[in-house]
Amino acid sequence: MAQSNDAYSAEINKWVEGRYKDLKAEDGWLNLAGLFWLHPGENSFGNNAVAAIAVTHPNMPLNAGTFILKGKEVVWKSAKGVLVTKNQNTPVVNEVIFHSDSTKNPTLRMGQFLFSVIKREDKVGIRFRDTKSNTVTSFKNIERFPTDITWNIPATLEASLGKTIEITNVLGQTAPQPSPGKLVFTINGVTYKLAAIDEGGDELFIIFGDATSGNETYPAGRFMYIKKPDANGKTFLDFNKAFNPPCAFTDFATCPLPPAQNRLSVSITAGEKTFHQ
Repeated sequence: MAQSNDAYSAEINKWVEGRYKDLKAEDGWLNLAGLFWLHPGENSFGNNAVAAIAVTHPNMPLNAGTFILKGKEVVWKSAKGVLVTKNQNTPVVNEVIFHSDSTKNPTLRMGQFLFSVIKREDKVGIRFRDTKSNTVTSFKNIERFPTDITWNIPATLEASLGKTIEITNVLGQTAPQPSPGKLVFTINGVTYKLAAIDEGGDELFIIFGDATSGNETYPAGRFMYIKKPDANGKTFLDFNKAFNPPCAFTDFATCPLPPAQNRLSVSITAGEKTFHQ
């Protein structure tokens, strides 16, 4: 039985609530306050102009500690008198906090600040968060197009086993991503295709641009997750759940950009519009 408009609107409203909760969470995008690329060897960290990683904030110690990049590892050394913790408030004084072959690299906490190591191809950096950021406390909502159930569009997977697609990020780095193929769908009788990315799990990830990009919506395009197709290759593209990439909220994200084949000529007047703080 087809879903009613009221039930569908309630579903989208619940999705939006979850979206806002995720954005404002400690691991959300609104509190991202810095991205610092490390150089080999010692990288001092603190509220002083001569630090390799200088963070100007009254609650940041003048000398917080040092990140040491050695090959595939990053070691953190806390400065004397500075409390830095991980996990269940376990103090970190001098230990490896990142290894490129590990999937369990921790996030460290120092008062209201959080920091973790990220790797983007050959670059290793520190992602820095301020949990009391004004961007979080002042956040209200993201302007959206009116919910319209007709933008929940049936799609069929045009499978390409073993295929990858080249995805470029805002740093200019390009890397292949696993793709099950393209989702084929129609709008007003015109057929379109979107290449999908398989990140694992029960959903596919889609990065797309359209004729609203740079006008009503974020210039670099939007993201969307959809359910993986069933045994017959059938699924839905719910453009009402199209959302802004992290780069719409912060200058310190490393967002992927839509591949050329995912830049649609049609206007997708559904989902999130450009974010204005």
